[in-house]
Amino acid sequence: MASDKQAEDIVLLDVRELCSFADYFVICSGASQRQTSAIAEEIDKTFHKKGPKLKHKEGDVESGWLLMDYGDVIVHIFGADERKYYKLDKLWSKAKSLVRIE
Repeated sequence: MASDKQAEDIVLLDVRELCSFADYFVICSGASQRQTSAIAEEIDKTFHKKGPKLKHKEGDVESGWLLMDYGDVIVHIFGADERKYYKLDKLWSKAKSLVRIE
């Protein structure tokens, strides 16, 4: 999925015990707008094949942050600077980390 497009610092968090609107967060980074776009396209293509459809999308590659809502799974794709700024990993640090690929 995201790793196929060289996404950086991929994290899968189990947030079921911390929030009511999702079960899992995927957080990853792209090194450029082009790469971020490719990551988003690959994730959407993979989810489309496996079942869950995109329910909502916020942000865009130009802003450095994309949120893709698949219901139980919410995907956050950041540019490197935006990921450091928003510190989503730290904000959800009480969530159980299931996967981390650096």
